[in-house]
Parts: sequence; C-alpha cells; structure tokens
Amino acid sequence: MTTVVAETATRGLVEIHNVHKSYGGVEVLSGIDLTVRPGEVIALLGPSGSGKSTLLRTINHLESVDRGSVTVDGELIGYELRGEKLHELHEREILRRRTQVGIVFQNFNLFPHLTALENVTEAPIALKRLTKDDARELALGLLDRVGLADKADAYPRQLSGGQQQRVAIARALALKPKVLLFDEPTSALDPELVGEVLDVIRDLAQLGTTLIIVTHEIGFAREVADRVVFLDGGVIVEQGPPAEVLTAPQHPRTQEFLAKVLG
Repeated sequence: MTTVVAETATRGLVEIHNVHKSYGGVEVLSGIDLTVRPGEVIALLGPSGSGKSTLLRTINHLESVDRGSVTVDGELIGYELRGEKLHELHEREILRRRTQVGIVFQNFNLFPHLTALENVTEAPIALKRLTKDDARELALGLLDRVGLADKADAYPRQLSGGQQQRVAIARALALKPKVLLFDEPTSALDPELVGEVLDVIRDLAQLGTTLIIVTHEIGFAREVADRVVFLDGGVIVEQGPPAEVLTAPQHPRTQEFLAKVLG
C-alpha cells in the first residue's frame, strides 16, 4: 500500500528551476521558478511575447534552456547531470524521456496522409510500446473518449478544426504521459468549435491528469485551473487561485492585461 501511494504522489510532478532562455541576445525567459504538483491544472496567461509558449516547450525539451533545469518526477527531460554541469542527451534518449510529457499544439499537427485512427496509433507502434492490435484497441478507446468513435477512418481534411484538435488530444494521450501540455489549443478554431475542445480538456482535469495550459480563455481558466500563472516579460509576475488572480489581481501589469482582455 505504501508503494502505491508513493508512486501516485510523484506522478506528474513538474519542477522548473531558474530557467533562462534567449533568442538572438533577447532574453525570453528570465529565471523562471515554478512547481506544478501531480494532478494540478495550471493556466498560463500573459500577453503575446511574454514567454508562455517558450516556457511550455522547455518542459518537454522542444526548446533547450540556456540556464536552469526542468524535471518531471525528478528526471531531467533533455539533459543529464555530470558533476555540476548539464549535458544534452542523445536524441533517442530525449525522445524516450519526452514521451512522459504530451503536447497539443494550436494548429493540430496531424499527419494529413493518415486517418484519425492511424494518427493515434502511430507513436505507440513506432516506439514499440504496443502491438498493432493493442494500439488499435487503445486508439479506438481514446477516440471514443474524445467523442470521435465514428470518425476513426476519416482523414484530417474530412474533419472540422475542433474534431482535428480532439484527435490531437487523443494522440497525445496514447503514450500515457505523466503531464499534458496545451499551447493555446483553441486559438486556431472558429468560435463555435471552441466549446467541444474545452469540454475534453475539462474532462481530463477531472481525471487528475497534470495539465499546463497556455490559453486566452479567461472564463475557462477561471473554471478549470487550480492555479493561474501570469507571465510578462519572461518572468512570473503573479500567481494564485483563479478566484484571486482573475478577480482581484494584485500586480498592476496583471490588472492592465485583464482589463484589456475582459473589456
């Protein structure tokens, strides 16, 4: 019993320590410190260029860091520690560790030549996690979970934007990640399709998956997030429960941003 509790307590713990990232001499992340507890839902808010997406991508090492570290359950994703220095791992090992962290992009990134079912089964089969039959069974279950059991044989071009994004979520879940990242998952959708994607994310939040969501959907953040983290200029300006940050923000920059977004 003790072992099970210990495993549950450390599944999906994200620790970001003093992360810096620059592009062409411009610092995009300036010493970010953030701990996300297992099963916690974090909404990352902030203006364009504040570093939200870059921070998200450092968590699964789609972006390297210039300084600092990111761990999931105590394990570095893109690096290993030798002495006191971090060394980047070989690509194969990066890919292995990256499977712990799923990511859903704003533009779906589905393979256009594969059906919905094939998009979901591709990674588990390619990484030799599952046989074709087992991967198919898993994928059908995941497509059903996101409300697309009847679209398994459809190609992305035959699906609406909302349906494509739900396939992308099913694909991200197929490797059973410890953490799921969403980079503005509704920004490329027509307004009437936003709700169907948010419903799926809402269900994931209720199941206890660790979620980190970059979003401009303030109402959704208020409803689903355990904590809102507001970034500006590459630093965390303010964070706390949605009821506090979104209703009575303390920092002038947060106040200004919310006044513009909420009109």
